[in-house]
Amino acid sequence: MVRTSMNIGDASERSGVSAKMIRYYENVGLLPSVPRRTNGYRDYGDQEVAVLQFVRRTRDLGFSLDEVSTLLALWSDKKRPSREVKRLAEDHIADLERRIREMRAVMKTLRGLAKHCHGDERSECPILDDLATPRKASSPLTKRH
Repeated sequence: MVRTSMNIGDASERSGVSAKMIRYYENVGLLPSVPRRTNGYRDYGDQEVAVLQFVRRTRDLGFSLDEVSTLLALWSDKKRPSREVKRLAEDHIADLERRIREMRAVMKTLRGLAKHCHGDERSECPILDDLATPRKASSPLTKRH
């Protein structure tokens, strides 16, 4: 099999992953180090582009780098049980649903604060007052951290 040879710019264009992120994914081990040409430039092939496209898709779906690493390992293992992949997807769905609930609570708080703000030349502002309230007595907006 002949290896398609391309530089990082070409791999970036074909995969939809920026050159900066390709280097980062190599540094964190998501993408194995690729061979280098005699001039020192990285030499990417179709397999690396396929991995980058996989990483991009999983990142677009919100998976963490650890989850992406696990999914990559499962993708590479043709004898893997699909239940492991399904469990990861279901765990991610549950996490997304939790985060959506939290975001809805934040939106509700902000709507309430914005509704009570005059938004005019007056200096008093219930939004700033709420943000300055100590956490234990404040709204869900300031309880997040």
